[in-house]
Amino acid sequence: MKEVMREPDPARAARLFASASRARMLKALCDGRPLATSVLAAEAGVSVATASVHLGQLVEAGLVLVKHSGRHRYYRLASPEVAVALEALAVIAPSDTTPVTSLRVSSRENALRRSRTCYDHLAGSLGVALMGAFLDQELLTGHTTGTAPRTIADRPASYGKDVEYRLTPDGAERFRAFGVDVDRLSGARRPTVRYCVDWSEQRHHLAGALGAEVTARFFTLGWLRYGVSPRVVHLTDRGRRGLAESFAVTVAD
Repeated sequence: MKEVMREPDPARAARLFASASRARMLKALCDGRPLATSVLAAEAGVSVATASVHLGQLVEAGLVLVKHSGRHRYYRLASPEVAVALEALAVIAPSDTTPVTSLRVSSRENALRRSRTCYDHLAGSLGVALMGAFLDQELLTGHTTGTAPRTIADRPASYGKDVEYRLTPDGAERFRAFGVDVDRLSGARRPTVRYCVDWSEQRHHLAGALGAEVTARFFTLGWLRYGVSPRVVHLTDRGRRGLAESFAVTVAD
């Protein structure tokens, strides 16, 4: 008998995301780097043994990959699509109404909104500002039905085929000059240009192969550095000057 392709089961994924502990670990893995069990346990506020059980379920479901290094295990997201799904859920999720009473928590929340990684590309207000600059300077072009997606205030810019961003010829030249191998990206299996709806800004930030390569280039140039908390990245003084000179993006201290 010919094998029948079954349709995906969103309910199974929803059950995995529904656990607060698993959700916190998945969000931490949106840092894009492999993280140890102990780090993920601390992020989730559970014991290492409990974290191992949760991570085993995520690995079995194909959402997370694990690599053994001696006695340690390191986990990472299985694909960029997992981070996209988490970002999309964050867009529609109700806000946490628990009062923030810790300076550490407040500082981390502000840092996440300012600049963070969404798997392997830049998100937060910095990522959205960069996307806007690319569009304003016509390095990217795109259209949507109605208002431009980066200026929508009354609803999140939705995922789907209503927006299609494309790399322009001028954009390709600018990115080549910046050190991004655009020609190699065009032959990759991953789409060159995609977008995510940024949960904190409710606007689009650049994803896809181009978003990943631009972010990697920022790290190589020393424009970005990782923060202490997973996902948090900081713009360096060199990066602040570089963004202004290369892409006319001005970021306050």
